[in-house]
Amino acid sequence: MKRRDLNQKGAAVIALAAGAGWLPAVSFAQAAGWNKAAFDTKSLADAVKAMGGTSAATLSPDVQLTAPEIAENGNVVRIGVASTNPAVTQIALLVEKNPNAVSAVFDVIAGTDASFATNIKMGQSSNVIALAKAGDKFLYAQKEVKVTLGGCGG
Repeated sequence: MKRRDLNQKGAAVIALAAGAGWLPAVSFAQAAGWNKAAFDTKSLADAVKAMGGTSAATLSPDVQLTAPEIAENGNVVRIGVASTNPAVTQIALLVEKNPNAVSAVFDVIAGTDASFATNIKMGQSSNVIALAKAGDKFLYAQKEVKVTLGGCGG
């Protein structure tokens, strides 16, 4: 059998399975209980509320945020976040001046390190905030990241 024939027949089988309802119709984000309200927030206070908080977040040394001081390309800004607090169950990354403040949310599985790294997009220079949920408390760290225009570093 030629590779092209195999690909065509495989695609036909997948199409039939989807049409018959044998493949899941729910995306992974929806199946995992994606918190749409959190991603629609515009500020730190709104994000805390959307994630189930009832009081304001507090600045904490238990949350470490790694970000560049200057990002030459706002389309790809590498951000790292970690927490030494063993009660942390969720970590979110926020960019204050983005249209939607929340850029990413990570669930921390019990018994694992609360340490993540990802690329985010920043439309302009802004504060980046790492928000950690630890029980009924919210802890955060903050750092200003300057986005240069044209990628010239100055």
